[in-house]
Amino acid sequence: MPLHVPPAPAPALRTVLTALGSPTAVREARTPSLRTAQGPLTVELPLPVHVLDRVTPAGTSATRLAGWRFLIRCHERAVAAAETRLTPDGWAFSHFFEGPYVTATERALRQAETVPGAYQPRLLSVPGLYMLTLWLHGDPTADGTGGHLAPTDLLVPLAPAPPGIAAHRPHRAGDLLPVLTHRLTPALATTTPTPPPLLGSPA
Repeated sequence: MPLHVPPAPAPALRTVLTALGSPTAVREARTPSLRTAQGPLTVELPLPVHVLDRVTPAGTSATRLAGWRFLIRCHERAVAAAETRLTPDGWAFSHFFEGPYVTATERALRQAETVPGAYQPRLLSVPGLYMLTLWLHGDPTADGTGGHLAPTDLLVPLAPAPPGIAAHRPHRAGDLLPVLTHRLTPALATTTPTPPPLLGSPA
């Protein structure tokens, strides 16, 4: 079934289009595929990026919206992605990047279109495990900015996934969250850590 992609905030999209139209921004980006792309570049598939700050021993979770990510295509292929973040002054362009999570996101989205049911795609970062998943939220009418993980939501770990967790295999959130709880240290599992940069961000 087709996925119900949530609409991105218009200011966030504008910041990406402005950066993509800036020769300086593109030239200074550490994304060779973007700099050497032959043909028109299009900005598609906006996905809200949520961060899993805390997993309790009971398996409940708290997430927060950290930004919106856009895939950048050239000739029907994703060559890079653009990240935006929310600042006190509104949405701002953060950076361009490329790498395995770009192609893994595209692959997971294609897989998700074959899953029965209606879902809203999001990205969920688990900083404590350096893990990124495609989050298929069970409420396709949500605005994409809020909402807790429901036990029946699906999580698809993107490659490269942490050892012992199969990439590109859908897991019910109610089944995967307890596994993540055991992987996280007690401090990370019960408190809110200071997360490292979002997965896919430049080092």
